[in-house]
Amino acid sequence: MKRKALFLWLFILFSNTSHGQDQEVHILAANDIHAAVDAFPQLAAIADSLRALYPSLLVLSAGDNRTGNPVNDIYEISSYPMVALMNQVGFNATALGNHEFDVNSLPPLMGLSNFSYICANIYPSENSGLHIVPTQTFDVDGIKVGIIGIVQVNQQGRPDTHPDNVREVRFSTPMNTIRQYESYSHECNATILLSHLGYEDDVKTAEECPWIDLIIGGHSHTQLTAEEPLHNGVLITQNKNKLQNVTHITLTFKRGRLRSKQAEYISVKDFPKRNELVEVMVNYFNKNPYFERIVAEASKPFTEKDELNFLMCDAFLKEGEGDVSVVNNGGIRIDSLAAGNITMREILSMDPFNNVAVKMEMTGEELLKMLTVYSRGSLYHLPRVGGLICEVTIDKEDKYKDRLKHVMLKNADGSPFDLGKTYKVITNSYMSSSCKPFLTCTINSLNVQTADMLAHFLRSQGSIRPPSLDRLRIKEE
Repeated sequence: MKRKALFLWLFILFSNTSHGQDQEVHILAANDIHAAVDAFPQLAAIADSLRALYPSLLVLSAGDNRTGNPVNDIYEISSYPMVALMNQVGFNATALGNHEFDVNSLPPLMGLSNFSYICANIYPSENSGLHIVPTQTFDVDGIKVGIIGIVQVNQQGRPDTHPDNVREVRFSTPMNTIRQYESYSHECNATILLSHLGYEDDVKTAEECPWIDLIIGGHSHTQLTAEEPLHNGVLITQNKNKLQNVTHITLTFKRGRLRSKQAEYISVKDFPKRNELVEVMVNYFNKNPYFERIVAEASKPFTEKDELNFLMCDAFLKEGEGDVSVVNNGGIRIDSLAAGNITMREILSMDPFNNVAVKMEMTGEELLKMLTVYSRGSLYHLPRVGGLICEVTIDKEDKYKDRLKHVMLKNADGSPFDLGKTYKVITNSYMSSSCKPFLTCTINSLNVQTADMLAHFLRSQGSIRPPSLDRLRIKEE
């Protein structure tokens, strides 16, 4: 009788666990935060609300936590405010984005972080001071959740950041690296790729690696919705940058097997609650009178990203006394500028990278080569120019209207551009370092940061208005 009673008790226990209610893993996911410090009181409140319902909540970031807000970027230890706020919210892990390498403060930040840094395709030297794991397994109430981190790598074999900042590290090709972890997925109940590759590459990854259950994406700032279909059975999530939205992901398991996955997108700015402690921290970090110094006035709003690109081009031309100026499109980190006072906060938000202005003596042929090679066939990545007209042809069959077919330069008055003539080209140290492998021209530092150059230019103007966009002419073919 005792043996029968024992078997009955075990049967009931087994039935109530393995055959009972489904188990759920809940995840709060962010990407491309870009130092959106002011959004953290509401982000923390979202995490608090979810954690009250789901105590084992995982909070993850797909990278690019830093760069874009001077409150964070020029702190005594650059990006410490972001680390302090992420600690307070309770982040568990982050991928590395390309902008994690913008300023060489990552080693000390890692020592201050209560969350892990996951990246499988980075190989730091012993001298780098970087403490990174390729994968991490979280035990969520008995469910093993395995996370693989990955960062984008460009044609130069590194993430899109200043080459000098990644001298002590080596990177491998993302897709080749991801494939090596299929066996790791067999050790887990669910496998997550914390990806800083961009939406299109995430879709390709899902097609090639269906053993991945969930891709939490970043890098391309693609706003997805709950209606996003599964890709080869893989759920992909991603949001716009600067904490406009976050994702609440629910993974449902039956007897340890993943049965369903859902994504809910939450507007951060519209969330009705704020975490009071985090708000106190944000107010503390924001107290810096230097940021409120007025430099100039915008008589009209800048509503196009290229208006800001060409403003920087004009500053380079005048302050650097050049014939031509070149600005990488990704070097300007805000998309618009309101009419009214322009403060140092706006200038440092526009140009947060601590780049130095440089002068290059190059022929027109070398200049054209620099523009076309750097663009990698993409209109978005095509550098913007000052002192010239750039005429480009894009592929009319490309649904994104981004694929370049041809680039041609003309003088500012529309006359033919002399490819054999030597020009004084003013640009930033990021551009010159990125293009150095395929250029033979001389490069000389002007020993002034580009943000300071822009501030000096604006002060000399007093009042500014958006420049004409006519210097970039686009046609389809």
